[in-house]
Amino acid sequence: MGTVTLGVSIAVPEPYGSFLQRKRESFGDPAAHGIPTHITLLPPTEVDADALPGIERHLAAVAAGSRPFPLRLEGTATFRPLSPVVFVKVTEGEAGCTALQARVRAASGPCARELQFPYHPHVTVAHGIAEDAMDRAQAELGDFSATWTIGGFALYEQGADAVWRLEREYPFGPQSAGVPRQVADLSRPPAPSC
Repeated sequence: MGTVTLGVSIAVPEPYGSFLQRKRESFGDPAAHGIPTHITLLPPTEVDADALPGIERHLAAVAAGSRPFPLRLEGTATFRPLSPVVFVKVTEGEAGCTALQARVRAASGPCARELQFPYHPHVTVAHGIAEDAMDRAQAELGDFSATWTIGGFALYEQGADAVWRLEREYPFGPQSAGVPRQVADLSRPPAPSC
């Protein structure tokens, strides 16, 4: 049946998501068009396609046992020189994101995965572009802020065209215990990457 590349993330809601995606494009990040604005819970991970039902059940159970929590994005920072990334900082809700990603990636579950770097929730706004463009991204979004309540997360699949597409949403609470809701419109903007 082959393999698929999956990611799990928290979408940044509108109008903030589109605004940050357009800014990422304006800085010259070639991947921006295929990566909707998000906070990563499970980075791009290649899995056997026949493992999908078990992964979906696992994600539904994680969502069913989770509750909404407040999140605030504010200001920018960078992982340079370790990694060529400029990001918007998570200034409230970091503990909630960290706990959620730990449950998604639990060693006993189908999404178990070691990370290249320690988990640090953030919203990437520039990745792997020229240093002056990275500096501009960090400066231009330095006063950005957004606040909302996180009520769930989603599963995305990366296509052969490198575009991430929404596959399923997992709202928090008991309603997630059953079969996750399939999203009919797969042309909707994509998600994860770093």
